[in-house]
Amino acid sequence: MILGLMLTVILLPFAGGVLLQLIKFKEKRSKQCFIFAYVLINTLLTYILLAQGPTDIIRIINFAGAKLNFSLKIDGMGIVFGGLVATLWPLATLYSFPYMEHEHNGRVHENIFYLFYTATYGVTLGIAMSGNMLTMYCFYELLTLVTVPLVMNTLTREAVLASRKYFYYSLGGAAFAFIGLIFLIVYGDSLSFIFGGVLTPNAMQDKKNLLLFIYVLAFMGFGVKAAICPFNAWLPQAGVAPTPVTALLHAVAVVKSGAFAIMRLTYYSFGVDFLRGTWAQYLLMCVVIFTIVYGCSMAVKETHIKRRLAFSTISNLSYILFGVLIMTPLGLVGALCHMVFHGVMKICSFFCAGAMITQAHANFVHEIDGMARRMPKIFGIYTVSAFALMGVPGLCGFVSKWHLAKAAFESGSPLAVAGVGGLLISALLTAIYMLSIVIRAYFPGDQFDYGKLHDDIHDPDWRMLLPLFLFVGAMFVIGVHSAPLVDFFTSVAGGML
Repeated sequence: MILGLMLTVILLPFAGGVLLQLIKFKEKRSKQCFIFAYVLINTLLTYILLAQGPTDIIRIINFAGAKLNFSLKIDGMGIVFGGLVATLWPLATLYSFPYMEHEHNGRVHENIFYLFYTATYGVTLGIAMSGNMLTMYCFYELLTLVTVPLVMNTLTREAVLASRKYFYYSLGGAAFAFIGLIFLIVYGDSLSFIFGGVLTPNAMQDKKNLLLFIYVLAFMGFGVKAAICPFNAWLPQAGVAPTPVTALLHAVAVVKSGAFAIMRLTYYSFGVDFLRGTWAQYLLMCVVIFTIVYGCSMAVKETHIKRRLAFSTISNLSYILFGVLIMTPLGLVGALCHMVFHGVMKICSFFCAGAMITQAHANFVHEIDGMARRMPKIFGIYTVSAFALMGVPGLCGFVSKWHLAKAAFESGSPLAVAGVGGLLISALLTAIYMLSIVIRAYFPGDQFDYGKLHDDIHDPDWRMLLPLFLFVGAMFVIGVHSAPLVDFFTSVAGGML
């Protein structure tokens, strides 16, 4: 029963995408209803599956020996990531319908687009439900293959170059991650995800520095999708993809899969007792602190709206990795908080940017002067997401940043405390690059001629606005009542789920 449900939620998005190519729909609305129906059904089935709670490892295929097998499992970490994916995907799909109607330019084949768009849903759930490192690695590689066509969607020169760079970077990262997989096979008791790690005592003693080096390689390998410096150049360039794609790339599927894989690698494969206090921890923490400040600094100088948000994502992903590298339960709580809350905040801000593109053809910051008068709902929602990303109390961004800072101080590590300085610098720069858009939209200056704005500029229809209002509601609700989620994350971080 559980295995059947697992396989269903992973394969149903593929099957729905294939059927979409075979069925001839007479009306676009019928096709959209079909797509939304199987995505929504998959989300409901995922909720039912995750509500069952943690399961034992279910081995599906044995390749060679006891270690090498394809297996699935649900634990607390998988529930967090799988729940985030299942919640955001139907809303992103609903948003995509009006966006793709505007995106269509003769070079976009919608059926092919939705084949890969929904297939990515199933692959990402596969990453969340993987029972061991080998299974996760297979889904992780498959994620690259199903998302490259999405980045290449419009087949423009820029899109082809961006997809090529994304593929090359991902391929290189996968090679480093594969080295980590091989060493876990040789020096681990198992490839299964076991809280506390799987390295043998003899290996931890006799091969300590070698294994630390391999951990750094694997961390940086998985960190490619998490856009860690210096392997983040692919992410801003991938902004040429349609906004429904970039929103999921930046909020859920690709970048969060990288962060999720690093959590698995650190807490469930190598183990924090082995890593804490070593040169590997300090080296990687320096890298992520630098990435936090670098991403925000680049966002301030970037004038293209989607690329500015992409650099913001680079910075915020390293918030998550910073929490992971504190290597305490509270640090992991902060990382899980930011993984989930940033997903809501960033997908909201990207969808607002997509509305600006479709409704006003505004791609650059200077093009949105005075536009809040014509699109009050979009810019009101964008303003809330900006305050949330800044960490204003009462919104969800404050909750995750508070837990990260608290974990850093309680860890007693001088480097972690220095990292809080990086968070503060990031908060200041976030205010600059997010609020500069808000100010230009609401206060373009006394000399601005509102007559320059086209009469057809207005807020989008309900299919775009409904997901955005739900995201805003989530930011407020989590901001003032985060205790249930934080308690659940605490159980996960303590290895109880």
